[in-house]
Amino acid sequence: MKKYTVQKTPFKVPTTDGKLIEEHFGNATKEQSDISIAHMIAPPKWKEPFQTPKFDEYTYIIKGKKQFIIENEKIILSEGESIKIKKDVRVQYSNPFDEECEYIAVCSPAFSIDLVNREEN
Repeated sequence: MKKYTVQKTPFKVPTTDGKLIEEHFGNATKEQSDISIAHMIAPPKWKEPFQTPKFDEYTYIIKGKKQFIIENEKIILSEGESIKIKKDVRVQYSNPFDEECEYIAVCSPAFSIDLVNREEN
């Protein structure tokens, strides 16, 4: 049995909002439901609807800034900063700034559209 897995071809998740999502490990790439790891680039002025996920989500900012509205609190992270948002917490992710934001997102259990619970706009 192989003791490691090298990911050279992440799954590029199709999007309609200009955001790049490359899942390295998770449901889309390896049918792995315990954790997902994705490289993301959010374009300027991008935002998602509010959601209340059934997973913990960790975000590490590589470049730029990203805004989080957690319950009613606005938090802005910059390059080199990270955050953990616990499952069952209402959150909105966005990049209201003029430059793209590059970051890594880790979800436990793995991201799934069935677990994200996005609100309608």
